[in-house]
Amino acid sequence: MVSQRKIIHIDMDCFFAAVEMRDNPTLANIPLAIGGSRSSRGVIATCNYPARAFGVRSAMPTGQALKLCPQLHLMAGNMEKYKTVSRQIRAIFQRYSDLVEPLSLDEAFIDVSDSSHFGGSATRIAADIRRVILAETGLTASAGVAPNKFLAKIASDENKPDGLFVITPGEVSAFVEKLPLAKIPGVGSKTAERLARLGLTHCKDIANCELAVLVKHFGAMADSLIKRSQGIDERPVRVERQAKSVGVEQTLAVDIDVYQNCVEALSSLWPKLQLRLANQGDKGLQKIGVKLKFSDFRQTTVECQAQTASLEQFLPLLQQAWQRRQQQGVRLVGLQLGFNTPNPGQLCLPFDLQA
Repeated sequence: MVSQRKIIHIDMDCFFAAVEMRDNPTLANIPLAIGGSRSSRGVIATCNYPARAFGVRSAMPTGQALKLCPQLHLMAGNMEKYKTVSRQIRAIFQRYSDLVEPLSLDEAFIDVSDSSHFGGSATRIAADIRRVILAETGLTASAGVAPNKFLAKIASDENKPDGLFVITPGEVSAFVEKLPLAKIPGVGSKTAERLARLGLTHCKDIANCELAVLVKHFGAMADSLIKRSQGIDERPVRVERQAKSVGVEQTLAVDIDVYQNCVEALSSLWPKLQLRLANQGDKGLQKIGVKLKFSDFRQTTVECQAQTASLEQFLPLLQQAWQRRQQQGVRLVGLQLGFNTPNPGQLCLPFDLQA
């Protein structure tokens, strides 16, 4: 049975680039990207929609972006400015509900199940949040409204940019039937390929698949696939809490056996980790780490103590992890950060200290 909660997912439109375009309107109609530079290796943190028309996207190596769009205007960005705007936006969320779960500087879940605003209409609340954000910050936001977090996040992407999409409880079944499995969070390109080989491409296909087949091929992930394919997600919206660690990782579409390709894969994760790090406020950094999973499903993590984090600091750790591959390809790359805690021995990420 689908929960009757009212969840809103707000996702700012090309947030970093949007802030820069707001502050300098001459940038509004040209291809713009934040991150990287023409003279050094880097990756795109985000880009505006004129840049996306050329195929530029976030997490893309800067060199590749410039090949697609030679006239691309690159900016280093100003994280302190983006954090200030993010705090302003979160303060707006708090006017509607105390249950706000930030995911990064530019997106959050809001549980308005018990809100009295607009007669309890989540749709009207979402519309008003978008209106107030635009009026007070000059920025546009997209919103998804649904009975749970999983569907609300997917809904917010349906009418981007500057859009609103609603999935009512009565529409859940019809919506998920047509939903591609690749859109389920946690289903990367590699898993989507494995699903497709079994003839499973949309959520409706999972309902006709035997449980034993799913468990055989996907193990513990089978339960999540079944629930999400039915539009079920019991996770509550959790207010911001102190994290002991953060990390990002990506399962690759094709196993990597060339070191430089692994460097590029790691570099593409850096903008995502920067967003998560910025979301942690002023916590003291204690450790950084690189995680690799190999073709034979062995995995290794190499870390070192650090009070700051930059892409260049991860590269020696990647080299050490790469040397452990034993001629195997690399199927997953991850970056990890550990923070100072009262009991640092209980970090939830299993670091293998290489001081």
